Amino acid sequence: MPDRSLFPVTTVKDMQNRGWDAPDFVYVCGDAYVDHPSFGAAVIFRTLEAAGYRVAMLAQPNFKNCADFKRFGRPNYGFLVSSGVIDSMVNHYTAAKKRRSSDVYTPGGKAGKRPDRALIVYCRLIREAYGDIPIAVGGVEASLRRFAHYDYWDDRVRPSVLEECGADLLMFGMGERSILVTADWMSRGAPAWECAKMRGVCYKAPSPLHGGVEIPSFEACASSKRQYGEAFLTQYREQDPIRGKAISQRHGDHYIVQTRPDMPLTREELDRTYALPYQRTWHPDYDALGGVPAIEEVQFSIAHTRGCFGSCSFCAITFLQGRIVTTRSHESVLEEARKITQMPGFKGYIHDVGGPTANFRRPACDKQLKSGACAGRQCLFPKPCPNLVVDHTDYIRLLREVRALPKVKKVFVRSGLRYDYIMADKSDAFLRELCQYHVSGQLKVAPEHVSPKVLAVMGKPGRDVYDAFCEKYARINRELGKEQYLVPYLISSHPGSDLAAAIELAEYLRDINHQPEQVQDFYPTPGTLSTCMFYTGFDPRDGKPVFVPRTPHEKAMQRALLQFRRPQNYALVREALRLAHREDLIGTGRNCLVPPEGGKTAAEYAQIRREKKAREERRRLREGKAPKPRHRKPPRPAGRT
Repeated sequence: MPDRSLFPVTTVKDMQNRGWDAPDFVYVCGDAYVDHPSFGAAVIFRTLEAAGYRVAMLAQPNFKNCADFKRFGRPNYGFLVSSGVIDSMVNHYTAAKKRRSSDVYTPGGKAGKRPDRALIVYCRLIREAYGDIPIAVGGVEASLRRFAHYDYWDDRVRPSVLEECGADLLMFGMGERSILVTADWMSRGAPAWECAKMRGVCYKAPSPLHGGVEIPSFEACASSKRQYGEAFLTQYREQDPIRGKAISQRHGDHYIVQTRPDMPLTREELDRTYALPYQRTWHPDYDALGGVPAIEEVQFSIAHTRGCFGSCSFCAITFLQGRIVTTRSHESVLEEARKITQMPGFKGYIHDVGGPTANFRRPACDKQLKSGACAGRQCLFPKPCPNLVVDHTDYIRLLREVRALPKVKKVFVRSGLRYDYIMADKSDAFLRELCQYHVSGQLKVAPEHVSPKVLAVMGKPGRDVYDAFCEKYARINRELGKEQYLVPYLISSHPGSDLAAAIELAEYLRDINHQPEQVQDFYPTPGTLSTCMFYTGFDPRDGKPVFVPRTPHEKAMQRALLQFRRPQNYALVREALRLAHREDLIGTGRNCLVPPEGGKTAAEYAQIRREKKAREERRRLREGKAPKPRHRKPPRPAGRT
């Protein structure tokens, strides 16, 4: 039975056992509490604990009334609120806006333990319970909704979540520094004007912050897509801790003010974060409920890096961790690996040594730490920047050190890898090392699409780069004597993808003989460039129009095209092909995607021939005849799925 004293206080009895009359803070969270550094609540709790604060954890409170929010009594300083690891609406609904049937961040995977728009609901219940007590919100939902934002589920522009939830302060981005500054501000009962001196926070003010920039108001963004795009682009470009400026946006008769983003943690600070006394499992409260399923993906994994300079349009990392990469020391990573080898259930396999992008082990260039990331340029798109420093040597050394530890049989790399960064490396050393030691049969990579117009909108490299990577991966595996394949991640219905682009991707899948088991429909979540394009219909960077698949039926056709071999998709695929005037792809020929109504595909005819041949061989065996000699086809090259 785990020692409850090693975990945060979750009951009044826990509080009494520690001799507390009241906690300093009550931390309200939409997730069940998992004491692991992959979970933001654990990092924030352990950071506050190390600073000497008393924090009670109110995880997944009953949100039907305010009674549960009074569990610990009135805290000395105030409430800290987060909806959890992901936005509560994303947690609850699929890209098709269908309700999810489970929640991996809840004991037993049970759905329904948190409300929609959790920050708003939790803060209102706290106000009902304690009136004007100080409240600070943070986490993903707060970070990505800090200004007026398009809400996919309501299909409208909503105001800042700080405006809607009624909290006093909003923390955005990585929170180890900002939580301590906020805790100090709340504990002193400091005035609101002090917030202007803090980094990484948003607050309400009667006027814009002097020296910053003002973006179009909430009211303007809600009524004009052009002004919405202008507001978003300013936020996107100022999201830098070195060159970025404070931003103000009017909401009615006052302003939401965002101070400058906080600097990334230094290596020493990051090491201290991961050295905190995490128990690397869920709270004992959940043992009888079957535990928290989300731990399974990360229990034996290690994050060695933060930040990403990849800048994919559909990714919100820019608004959360920033574009400047920082990394942990080898000693810190190895110490965590040693702890993992001592855990119950460890069978010798480290599941990942990764991060937002596993093979980024340094800033994109030396000037990023002096001047910040470039406002109008990307490090890898459309081509790698001439200033980009491509270096995998430190990551290779780190992986070698981890796999050399006692009790470690195999170290996998399962986080995302930027294959264009690998291709920009003049040396094959990393890819060879990866294939030889850190892949088990399949390597998952993310070309996302093959159509040039879609890739340009996504901020991803051209198909030629992916094809070259496939060939290099195949060559190295042949040289190593390994049969290992690539599994591409793909997105359907992304802005820029019309039926012609979806058909181009389907033809590519036909040519490489790959049938995706799962396809990710584009999900317009707050805080991404792609979501801005989805809402406005243009790219805010240049004002050019972007085609957007909007209707459920159009999205269904694009998704079906990526899984054209499934019989249940035939009708949708035929409809899409006819709309695009590509009837040449309907038929029984080798290049066709689907058969005509009532017909069979070339693949189905091939299966019929195989079954006929098998029946013939069984007949010959029954009659005592030797089977016909087989003429084997040469094996497919590795890298083709």
